[in-house]
Amino acid sequence: MKETDQIETLTALADAKRDRKSHSLASVRVSPGPYLAVASVLTFLGAMLVRSNREGWALLLICIAWLIVPALAFTDRIVFDGGSIRRQGPISALMGLIYGYRKHLNISDFELLETHAVRTLRRGGSVRYRYRTQIIGRGKEFVIASGGHGYRKLIRELLPLIHEDKLDNRTRDLRDYLNDPAAVSNKAKLSMLASEDVLDLTSADRKPHRKQQLQPAVVEAHDLERAHLLRRLGNELRVTGRLKEAAEAFRRALNVTPQASWLLYDLARLLRSQASAQGDARLLSRARAALRLARTRANGDVVLLPLIGESFLECGDTRQARRVLQETVDLDYGNYKARLGLADLSLREGKLAHVIHHYHEAARVTSETALARYARREADYYTLLNDDEDYLVTELRRISWLQNVTRVRRMSGRVTSVAIVTAIIGGFLDPLAGSIGWSLASSALILWLLSVVVTRLLFSRSKPESVA
Repeated sequence: MKETDQIETLTALADAKRDRKSHSLASVRVSPGPYLAVASVLTFLGAMLVRSNREGWALLLICIAWLIVPALAFTDRIVFDGGSIRRQGPISALMGLIYGYRKHLNISDFELLETHAVRTLRRGGSVRYRYRTQIIGRGKEFVIASGGHGYRKLIRELLPLIHEDKLDNRTRDLRDYLNDPAAVSNKAKLSMLASEDVLDLTSADRKPHRKQQLQPAVVEAHDLERAHLLRRLGNELRVTGRLKEAAEAFRRALNVTPQASWLLYDLARLLRSQASAQGDARLLSRARAALRLARTRANGDVVLLPLIGESFLECGDTRQARRVLQETVDLDYGNYKARLGLADLSLREGKLAHVIHHYHEAARVTSETALARYARREADYYTLLNDDEDYLVTELRRISWLQNVTRVRRMSGRVTSVAIVTAIIGGFLDPLAGSIGWSLASSALILWLLSVVVTRLLFSRSKPESVA
């Protein structure tokens, strides 16, 4: 009887594990950029075949480019099942059949998450951000691009499960403040914030009166709660791209709690976003001033101080960043994020010995296996650079080639676009101009394809030669 119960228990556990693997909490489509590039190349080849009077092959390529490739892009997804993320789709399945390799990474193996924001549209005081979150671990990389409800759901399900030290500032903002734009608009209306059109009529640079900068003698509990809600609303508006309304929310919150260090830190990040969107150096200077004020009022908060140091780095103030990060290490010797920040600063200054020291200390103080593995790998890499002169020369040569090839890729891409337009327009005016345009486009496209391949080869670090 006991053996029967044990078999049934094991069977139930196996079924539960299979159900968990097959269950998807959230998924998002892979960025369509590579698929668009493939479709464009195939379309170009189809146009060249039409010029060579091979309409049948040209039609086949165009059908593949605009029927099969979009279908593959639509079904290629990154799926999160609660414990891991994986690549799912026809291409992934084909790679698994051919090479026995499936792209899969457990949450516990995440080593680093970085988010980059790209402005795609600007209108008045608002911008439209497109976020690109990069997940790295065990030599694998997943890139998740924003674009609708699926991305927001994946972020809400995935990021709260990840250790704080694995997130950079932007990823942390997405975890805490990414929300549906309609919900953010409703919150702004309920908070009675002025609309963007009204805020455009007011001066963005107005200075608050001296009385508004003073801490009230007594702050009621409901005022503190409102300030907290306004701070959260300001961050949600900032992440959404509604920067002027976010500034108004922060202004109202500061009227209640002008000494709040976290609020000042959030205001500094808003000012930096505005400076970047408007190209205003004065706003960037104000962002640095707000960060200095937040540091002064942090009162030794070892959670906030590394974030301030990272923001100083984003603002280009390496001197203040080092001071803040060193202060954090003095207060909390085992602060992982501060150690990584100091290693980054030392690398910018070319102090490899300091870089190695900080990575070794980061690996020693953290209790997370993935973080320790990442720090040790970086420490070993820079130790090899420091000890092996030949390997250092090889890596410097690789990086130089990578920079040159990247420039060639960008230039050839622009030349291809201009040459195609010239060939199409010139073909109606003069057949010779059209032929020259198509020839130039073909050469530039071949150069672009070669540069893409070479970039992939040069992107990985070189392997050291084994000592005989």
